[in-house]
Amino acid sequence: MAFRVIVTLGLAGLLTQGIAPAGEDDAPSEYQIKAAFLFNFAKFVEWPAAAFKSPEEPIGICMLGQNPFGSALTDAVRGKVVGNRTLVVREAPNAQQAGKCHILFVAASERKRLRSVMEGIQGLSVLTVGETDNFIANGGVINFRLENARVRFEIDAGAAERSKLRISSKLLSLAQPAKK
Repeated sequence: MAFRVIVTLGLAGLLTQGIAPAGEDDAPSEYQIKAAFLFNFAKFVEWPAAAFKSPEEPIGICMLGQNPFGSALTDAVRGKVVGNRTLVVREAPNAQQAGKCHILFVAASERKRLRSVMEGIQGLSVLTVGETDNFIANGGVINFRLENARVRFEIDAGAAERSKLRISSKLLSLAQPAKK
């Protein structure tokens, strides 16, 4: 089942905590907000124990495709801990490397390879996050959208379940069904 999340002020504050504008009048960029969401998604997702090699293994946030974040993603996770795990940002040049990630951001530059990427990680416990219109339809778990100049996202709970991921009811309770 796919969901479109309506982010309320309470959840938005929770998900984007730690993102501060560079100056008083500067709003965070689209990719600073998306970076904060990626970090905070780790708080709302539970991976099976087998997804980690050890209790100390960090949560790997990987990027597949051209990096639209610049340093925003690395800055968003620097020094942060979820549970007892630190977070690390890596590049994933292909689906085989992507399978070693816990969160995989698939950049819009990969839209032509999307189907093969998703097939390459099928059955693995990877939270896939994208930003293209067909991301959910191709098996992605979370898809970012821009609506009225605001970052929103959809969640496909069925795709999460197939990846053996549990998404917090706190996040899902704000969701509405979305079209696949």
